[in-house]
Amino acid sequence: MTNSRTTFGITPLLIFSAFFLMGAYFVFAAVQGDYGIFRRVQVESEIETLRSELDALEAQVADMRNKTRRLSDNYLDLDLLDMQARATLGLMRSDEILLR
Repeated sequence: MTNSRTTFGITPLLIFSAFFLMGAYFVFAAVQGDYGIFRRVQVESEIETLRSELDALEAQVADMRNKTRRLSDNYLDLDLLDMQARATLGLMRSDEILLR
């Protein structure tokens, strides 16, 4: 009877180890790298924050455009003019009493 026993050398172990380490590296890079999953979640949350900030700024611009239009020569809102004069110049009407 012949005993045909195959012995594995160190080469297959090295090849398996190399492939395993390369796979582990790529999985780590895919999860925590510069373009990984965690970075993508962080970028998406920054996008949401910046979009909400953009919406707030657009609302402020629309409000300022409205006030500018209301104080223009073509359309003058006297109540707004009175409010701006009081706030900016500290003016008051002659029939008002100032309490400190």
